Amino acid sequence: MPVPPAGTALAGGTNGPRALRPLLDTVLDALTTGAEDRAGPLPPGGPETVARTVREACHPLLPDHGSGPLAALRTLVHTLAAGAADPADPHCAAHLHCPPLALAAAADLAAAALNPSMDSWDQAPAASTLEALTSRALAALVYPQATDPDALITTGGTESNQLALLLAREAAAPDGTATDPHRPARPLQVVCGANAHHSIHRAAWLLGLPEPLTLPTPDGILTPDTVHSCLANLAGRTGPVLLVATAGTTDSGAIDPLPALADVAEQHGARFHIDAAYGGALLFSDTHRAALHGLARAHTVALDLHKLGWQPVAAGLLAVPGPATLAPLAHQADYLNADDDTEAGLPDLLSRSLRTTRRPDILKIAVTLKALGRHGLGELVDRTLAAAQTLADLIEAHPRYELHSRPTLSTVLFRPTGADHTTLAAIRRTLLTDGQAVLGRATTPTGLWLKATLLNPHTQPGDLTTLLKLVEGHTPR
Repeated sequence: MPVPPAGTALAGGTNGPRALRPLLDTVLDALTTGAEDRAGPLPPGGPETVARTVREACHPLLPDHGSGPLAALRTLVHTLAAGAADPADPHCAAHLHCPPLALAAAADLAAAALNPSMDSWDQAPAASTLEALTSRALAALVYPQATDPDALITTGGTESNQLALLLAREAAAPDGTATDPHRPARPLQVVCGANAHHSIHRAAWLLGLPEPLTLPTPDGILTPDTVHSCLANLAGRTGPVLLVATAGTTDSGAIDPLPALADVAEQHGARFHIDAAYGGALLFSDTHRAALHGLARAHTVALDLHKLGWQPVAAGLLAVPGPATLAPLAHQADYLNADDDTEAGLPDLLSRSLRTTRRPDILKIAVTLKALGRHGLGELVDRTLAAAQTLADLIEAHPRYELHSRPTLSTVLFRPTGADHTTLAAIRRTLLTDGQAVLGRATTPTGLWLKATLLNPHTQPGDLTTLLKLVEGHTPR
């Protein structure tokens, strides 16, 4: 069969790779020239300049007659790359926005070309098996003593947290259904710390639950005494309770005292969820995994490998100790998982997500795990956390900087000594507008801080020294 013109050729089938090859050459060239034009972690000029550049390069986006596949691909990919925030640049360190491994990005290309849809076996025969094997292997890291641990693939920590609250709500219902007319008058009450991710509050809102009780975390972590007092006060006054702990906060990377919080939850009969979207990757590291002691005592655990896992977005999971925990997600649609098909042995994929159509995000994860192994990924984790310690050392040794605290993971909070809120905000925005550095911001009980979230395992001490010099160069004297 002849290969159709590049613009209408399909990516799959035996001719797909032939159609892709010249297109990929164009993409790689455009990524290279775009990065060269950007020449830094962020395009300079700020939002208006970037928007004008994109408009001028891409207009019109819906012409009467197209410019041709190679020209369109080259123009738009170059424009996107030249205007990107590049997390591979060591000075792009604001968010939990990782530079993906080239290996994982290449695997993601195969997933896009084959385009399995993970909502029925007949759309994803091999991918469904790969997903089951890989998700269970990762769940076994979380629950090493469990007989049959499992994990759902999600779009990230936000979806994982939402699923955790949903499963807790359903477990609290008298017959496990959300629509039972005899549901207790007192619905599930979520209890979390002020350090919890905002998705906990949003999930409670989406699920029609009461506003979470948010406990103070003045030192950045949720303390057992605070939780004990709260749960003791709730006894007899509310219905079932879900306690949410965090293993890696977005502000500072702090890890709550998981074993002690598990004890308190058990003492009060509360369900326990741990949001380990940031810190969960410490499971790969022999050096740092002890920081997650107590993780296996949670009913549900959120993980996210597009943070300290170096995967392209999206790469989240929700791990559970056994498949019975996932029973409330059971859903039947005759065209996807008819009863007789399931009874005949076709796997039911629809009950493994709140989504219907979903990408085979497991492929890039599986390739990475197979290629690097636990020790290989653990080494990347160790190197990244070591870079954060190096940055903290540089800050402590610098007479014009103040360190918030020693880093737990790869987030470092710091500020020029004596800088007020207005000055810090101005420094950060100036660096962004100049395209020189991308730093985050975090507000703690001690005020506003600049936040460096290191996720590039190849960052060198010289990169960190330069980053501090850039900040110093924009600090009023």
